[in-house]
Amino acid sequence: MKKHLKLIIKNSSGYNNFFKTSILSLVLIFAFFSLPSTFDFFSKTDKDSNSPKSSANNIEQLSKDKNNNLKEIRKTKLVDISNSIDRLPKQIKNLENSEERKKLFIQIVLPLIIEENIKIRIDRNKLFSILNKSNNSTIEKKWLDNKFKQYGVVNLDLATLKIRMDEIPVSLALAQAGNETGWGTSRFALEGNALFGQWTWGSEGIKPAAAGTNTKHKIMRFKILQASVRAYLINLNTHSAYKKFREARAIQRDNNGKLNSLKLVKHLDKYSEIGIKYTIILKRIIEQNSLTDFDDVSILASNSKLRSLI
Repeated sequence: MKKHLKLIIKNSSGYNNFFKTSILSLVLIFAFFSLPSTFDFFSKTDKDSNSPKSSANNIEQLSKDKNNNLKEIRKTKLVDISNSIDRLPKQIKNLENSEERKKLFIQIVLPLIIEENIKIRIDRNKLFSILNKSNNSTIEKKWLDNKFKQYGVVNLDLATLKIRMDEIPVSLALAQAGNETGWGTSRFALEGNALFGQWTWGSEGIKPAAAGTNTKHKIMRFKILQASVRAYLINLNTHSAYKKFREARAIQRDNNGKLNSLKLVKHLDKYSEIGIKYTIILKRIIEQNSLTDFDDVSILASNSKLRSLI
């Protein structure tokens, strides 16, 4: 970063000019290097765990963010996704008030879920637009091929692609994230940005502390929270264990177009080892925290990210 300083010193004495200019330069140099936070801000990337955006260390500032105040979101049905958080603040574990902890967690995760859902919504609209054409361009055919791969659809099965390429109710995603992470306090969430407890058998995951010697799986680790949300949506939209969930969702789409998380949740019994009990827990979380209020939330039209999504 270059700085151009124009110094105008009205003084007839050349010695005085030189002396004053030297002193001023020293003051400016000292001031610049005495601002480490400013220097650090420009020298670090958004993905750095020490950056304000990614660590979200200032809980008070997040709580005062009017654009993402939950009460306001419930009222306006709009959320700001332009300043999404990459990592949960470590201080979230120290919040003694469980309701405040929930609010903070939802405030951070909600925009991420909505953004990923909107990406799917845009793709879904594009899919139906392509299908309604008698002839498709080369670009459209290539786009379709990429989506077949993304959603694990074989034999160019358009019917399966239409069922898989759909949103997950926000209330359901929030309930699962809250349950899997203890509203952001779990080691997997804080160390690996894992919001949904997805398993992996690779070397990059986090091994559960209570895992036995025969336990081979680990919890999938992500660079940022949004990557965890994206992987969760793909998981529910592609894995064979959730086929009934997708079929029930497709029926809801055909009936009135709206997704009902309280009815869909019963088809996620295979997400957890406790089966049906897991779905009962999720339903209770959704109802007790009025999470369905967020199902019809969209993003502010003024968001700079909106242009990149369309």
